Amino acid sequence: MQSETELMLRGYGLTTAELYYRMPDYKNVLNSYIWQDYDLAPDHKKLFGFIEFWQDSIEGPLHSVRFTHRKMISAGEWRNVVGEFRYH
Repeated sequence: MQSETELMLRGYGLTTAELYYRMPDYKNVLNSYIWQDYDLAPDHKKLFGFIEFWQDSIEGPLHSVRFTHRKMISAGEWRNVVGEFRYH
């Protein structure tokens, strides 16, 4: 298992999705579920895999899905420091 920092350095970003679904017994009632994981844009394999799992395994049919993706570290923000100088 990789740490969050290792994932971010490999280009992963935090993907947050809000899934709206209908309650199985009350078709007129919408409920929401929040999902978050580190994923690669633009493919979003983890997100789409979760949506497929939901459609195959969960009784509440999906109404809609909204998601956002944010890279936490970009190329210009990361710097490899090889030494440290302390001044008192």
